[in-house]
This record gives sequence, C-alpha cells and structure tokens, in this order.
Amino acid sequence: MALLQIPSIKNATAFHLERWRKVCANPSLQRLPNRIETNRYGHIVLMQPPGFSHTTRQSAIFAHLMTSMPPGASVEVAVLTEDGIKGIDVAWISGGRVKRGLKDDVLTIAPEICVEVVSPGNTRQEMENKRELYFAAGAEEVWFCDQKGALHFFLKGSEASAAKASALCPSMPKRVKL
Repeated sequence: MALLQIPSIKNATAFHLERWRKVCANPSLQRLPNRIETNRYGHIVLMQPPGFSHTTRQSAIFAHLMTSMPPGASVEVAVLTEDGIKGIDVAWISGGRVKRGLKDDVLTIAPEICVEVVSPGNTRQEMENKRELYFAAGAEEVWFCDQKGALHFFLKGSEASAAKASALCPSMPKRVKL
C-alpha cells in the first residue's frame, strides 16, 4: 500500500534535464544576478554572485588551460550529477566527451578536469561533496583553488588525498595570483 500518491522518478537523467530546461526558460530566473543550480530533487539552489578574487582566479586558471591544453577549456559548465545540475567554475573537456555527454546544453558526463574556486561561504563538507559528485559523474581530476590561491589537485583513483600536480595538465602552477 502506497502512503503517498506521488509519482516516483523513473529516469533521473530525463527528470533533471527537463527540470533544467524549465529553469533556464523561466524569464524571472533569467533576470536574477545569481548563479543557479539544482539539487537531487530538482529544487532551485541560488548561489551568490562570485567576488572579484573568485573571478580573477577563475580567469587565470581558464587562461592557463586555454594556452597549455588542446581546445576544451570552459567556464561555468553545467553538469548533471547525482545531486542535480551543478555549475563547475572552470573545466577542461575533450571533444569526444562533449559529443558523448552533451544533452540540452548540459553535460551528462563530467569534464575530465573540474575546477572549483573556493568562496568565503563554502564549507569543507560542501567542497568534499562536490569532489565526490564530480568523480562519480566521470571526472578524471578535480581541482580546488583555495582563498589564498593555492591549487589542490585530486586525481581519479586517489580521490581522497591531494596530489602534487595535475596528471592531465602538469604545467598548471600550484598557486594562482590575483
């Protein structure tokens, strides 16, 4: 006997992509200055606009990826995770992965490199959760840029402890300056 007469989600990918289409098509949400993500239930999560330090570090990481890697660097990348659609600050993704995973302007496979620039409001638990989500979605590396500009590289296969450098982009500096 069912206690609730609420339909269950049969296809999580289809559910999240449809929910994301509705979020992106909503004129009221388009006018907000906030970055928008969704959670595992399809609920909207508003993120405050990033500050100057955040965007400057984001830009520096993006610029390095643009000049040292084959084409594939991007910013503010929407990716489907087990916890809804998240916006990755900086990413590098190969063309083959884009072809396999891009659906309705959302990646259903995480980029090879996912970079998060830590903001003052982020918690350790939140960042560890993002690392787990990106690896579960297929990332090869997850990088964190802390508030002092130090980069922390986490590699697939040893996700819990930081590596000394990126395996995919070994020329990436260990620190990003403002």
